[in-house]
Amino acid sequence: MIKRNVLLNPGPATTTDTVKLAQIVPDICPREKEFADLMKGFRSDILKTVHADPASYTAVLFCGSGTLNMDVCLNSLLPADAKALIVNNGAYSSRAVEICKAYGLNHIDLRFPVDELPDLTRVEAVLKENPDIRLVYTTHNETGTGICNPIREIGALAHRYGATFVVDTTSTLAMRPIDVARDNIDFCMASAQKGIMAMTGLSFVIGRTDLIVASKDYPKRSYYCNLYLQYEYFEKTGQMHFTPPVQTVYAAVQGLKEYFAEGEIAKWERHKRVFEAIHTGLAELGFKDVIRREWQSGLVVSVLYPDDPNWDFMKVHDYCYERGFTIYPGKIASTNTFRLCSLGAIDEADIKAFFKVFKEALIALEIHIPARYNA
Repeated sequence: MIKRNVLLNPGPATTTDTVKLAQIVPDICPREKEFADLMKGFRSDILKTVHADPASYTAVLFCGSGTLNMDVCLNSLLPADAKALIVNNGAYSSRAVEICKAYGLNHIDLRFPVDELPDLTRVEAVLKENPDIRLVYTTHNETGTGICNPIREIGALAHRYGATFVVDTTSTLAMRPIDVARDNIDFCMASAQKGIMAMTGLSFVIGRTDLIVASKDYPKRSYYCNLYLQYEYFEKTGQMHFTPPVQTVYAAVQGLKEYFAEGEIAKWERHKRVFEAIHTGLAELGFKDVIRREWQSGLVVSVLYPDDPNWDFMKVHDYCYERGFTIYPGKIASTNTFRLCSLGAIDEADIKAFFKVFKEALIALEIHIPARYNA
């Protein structure tokens, strides 16, 4: 029996024992046809999580974290002498800006407050004023705050002005329902430790095959992180260009099997149950969240620190951690917050058990209940 921890951080997520044990396989050289067939099946099946037509879309696998996908898409999909538009209202879209700067990519950082949705009229105005924008990028669920961006509307604007639309769906894919055609998505991405509830080390980009092939003629800004080169190698050999995370792939295949067994809608309903249970528990203890409820993704709750001299996040964290629950610090530079997330193989009962421990921590540390706020 493997000790079970409940992870309320935004990934890696709590996994099932069957996913953990899927990594225990006979040693195999990743250049064997057996392993190539395993990846071929995963590439095909992962398209189904976003209802992508295999006649138009493909999946390209990489060894790395979700940030690697961001790097891949930004450096690979921007033609020479073109601009990228980053619709930025959070830490992860800001990371995309940092990637653009690192590569010297011509880009516009269109910033909005982290606790507000992007203003679509401003997005359209920038597209009108800059006809050389060929790539529009944003984040679906900004996990620093839990705000859910209007990707369908942003994608429609990108297409209206002739740009490719790239969305970071790392913390929504295989959780919130996504349909790439309906949502106007040309490229999306994720990593195995989030929605499919597997292990870290495997990431994947899902995108339009025609645009990947077109990118063959774009500047090669990276060797390891070039989308076309990795796609081409898969198409020719069935393998990753470089050494894959072998055991992690086996776990991801099992995680994807369990995703389909649970079902897209049933899984989303479970995540929503967990999310509602988090809100209920916070309300009972008087804690306040940051983002307007109707803007929240259903996957992350960003919680304000109380105005209490005894509040110490790390002490609360450690109390909970020692009892099998992980909570996570916030990612808003201007406001002290922590996060509780509804990802992973958890359900409502786990949240009720967590809040029992969380309340014990508050009492032990003499933090006032209900939580006090000065404003």
